[in-house]
Amino acid sequence: MIFDEHAARPDSGAGRAVTGVYRDAWGVPHLRAGSVDELARLQGRVAALDRAWQIEVERWRSEGRLAAHVGPDALGWDRFARRARLDDTARRCFHRLSPATRRWVTAYVAGVNDGLAEGAAGAPEFPAVGGAPGRWRPWSPLGVFLVQHILFSTFPNKLWHAHVTATLGAAATGLFAVEGPGGSGSNAWAVPGDAATGRAPVIAGDPHRLLELPGIYQQVRLACPEFDVLGFAFPGVPGLPHFGHAGEVAWAVTNAMADYQDLYREQLRTDGDRLLVRDADGWVPAYRHVERIAVRGGDPETVEIVETPRGPVVDHDRHTGEAISLRTPARVEADLGFEALLPLLRSRTVDDVADALRAWVEPVNSVLVADRNGAVHQLVAGLVPDRDDRCRREPVPGWDPRYRWRGGYAETKPIPVEDIAVCANDRRPDVADLGADFAPPHRADRIRTLLADGVAPEDVHVDTRLAATPLRDLLRRLDPDDLDPPARELLDRLTAWDGSMRADSTDAGAFAAWRTALARRLHAHPSLRPLRAPGAYDELFTPWTDPLARIGHALDGVVAGLHRLGADVAPVAAAALADVAADEPPPAWGRRHLLHPVHLGVAPAVDAAVAAMRAATPLGGDTDCVLATSSVPGVSDACWRGPVARYVWDLGDRARSRWVVPFGASGRPGDPHFADQLPRWAAGELDPVDTDWRHLTRQPGDENP
Repeated sequence: MIFDEHAARPDSGAGRAVTGVYRDAWGVPHLRAGSVDELARLQGRVAALDRAWQIEVERWRSEGRLAAHVGPDALGWDRFARRARLDDTARRCFHRLSPATRRWVTAYVAGVNDGLAEGAAGAPEFPAVGGAPGRWRPWSPLGVFLVQHILFSTFPNKLWHAHVTATLGAAATGLFAVEGPGGSGSNAWAVPGDAATGRAPVIAGDPHRLLELPGIYQQVRLACPEFDVLGFAFPGVPGLPHFGHAGEVAWAVTNAMADYQDLYREQLRTDGDRLLVRDADGWVPAYRHVERIAVRGGDPETVEIVETPRGPVVDHDRHTGEAISLRTPARVEADLGFEALLPLLRSRTVDDVADALRAWVEPVNSVLVADRNGAVHQLVAGLVPDRDDRCRREPVPGWDPRYRWRGGYAETKPIPVEDIAVCANDRRPDVADLGADFAPPHRADRIRTLLADGVAPEDVHVDTRLAATPLRDLLRRLDPDDLDPPARELLDRLTAWDGSMRADSTDAGAFAAWRTALARRLHAHPSLRPLRAPGAYDELFTPWTDPLARIGHALDGVVAGLHRLGADVAPVAAAALADVAADEPPPAWGRRHLLHPVHLGVAPAVDAAVAAMRAATPLGGDTDCVLATSSVPGVSDACWRGPVARYVWDLGDRARSRWVVPFGASGRPGDPHFADQLPRWAAGELDPVDTDWRHLTRQPGDENP
């Protein structure tokens, strides 16, 4: 299948463009340089100019030094970062890079250091904390990448599974077998081309993560003689790791929900000055040293760093006294997958992308890729270790050789796609053997239905229809004769409701109110009350181990499986209906489901901007909708997790592509591009991708040296 090459040409007006920084109408940087390394330096400089506070926070987090700048509230994270040895892992991985990749990353760091002072001058957070930016080290981008993904996998869920097993029994863990609150949900879909009409393939989607301010993704275009690629970058990390359109080829990822990080129970003892850890053949030395964490406005704290043959000790079980170590492919292999980043930018075909991603390590992603010749492939990128299945469920004894990694990783192959392909963190044949907890199939099924019905890819993003989930089925099973008149009237409303979680829907608001009441009643129910026993793990992991939050996240599973604990859910659901019916009428869903961007509250100007956003941005959608603006039933209906970008990559003509982010290109409040995309994002609209250099505004003073 061949498409018009001229229509897809990505570099319109290139002959008139000189090196430097160009901006489109939304302030998105389009960067042009004479070489790959010059371009990396320019990307680093622009990240520092646009997002100085954001990238410095991420660097401090990677080094476990955030509390030194923002105070005691960051101590929990700093302890974890030090114990997990994030900075040491980043340094090891950097020194294992090939010379070309190491030079490229170093050029990016040079650009960051070149732009930080200027970028920080416009960021109110630095004077608010009485600080200034520092200097990045060559491996800082790898540390930033680690920070973004260390809690993105399944290991915190294993702490929760251990708590469920200890309080309710192993059989109860199945009630909570869905993705946890860390946030890994995303949508991506590919629509193959049509030779009869000449339509090229389209890839579209939206990653779902915490809605951080500034946004976690930075729209950017990277152009040099070797390539011209646009997409979404992590500020502080070179290249376009997850979403890109190179003109001839485009790619997008979702989380594969693979299980690739393991927790081990460790028994430690001292022998004089030595720390020993129990191993299969007896007691062996463990690595140990002590670090000091500085705290702004408080006393410094010391933290003991311990590493066993399995990995760094990240926590201790308060009930058994055992240490908990973390084993990850990145630490084991001293490899973060950065060798994939440059080949990815140079890709021209689906095979090029697949070849590049053979070097990917973690997080493990499902990838959809299409090229201008019409090929569409689906593949899995990353390392999933071969080991005992129990490792996927809970912390296992480190001294038992049964649970050692066996030295190999799961093998996966690209799958050619002939029809519509959808990845939505669901259990599919290509990923089913790689993980344990997957998202329910609702989003994936709904996307397939919409695309099969001919809905345009850009309209799929904002579908708010809630599937016929076990929760909605429960309402239909209730006997109206068991309810008082107000509760019966509410039940009639909810069973007649079409399931659309529109922002203006009062029926959706009523459903959310009932769902909240149900989650809280289940939290107090005798069959689940043992979950409220004191936890065994660090407060940092509370989002993963709080019983009310976990019941809210897994409400469908709890409703469907409560009978396995000898309880009937119907009386609980009926009581929740009565709770809502006896209260004031619930407002429309959008008045409950307000945007709640996550940020460090250190600067009044940013706090004021966030408050204005919350008041002015009612949202539609819900966790199980395609428009996956998530909340935690029983805890809060506010939305702090959702689509952190939306995109439609057209392989026939890149200029027909579209994209949007929740806030804007700039991280500085008061900048015209701080939140100028928010209204369009909230309305489900997309911005055009302008690939013609003649339409862009050149930014003075940002030429490459």
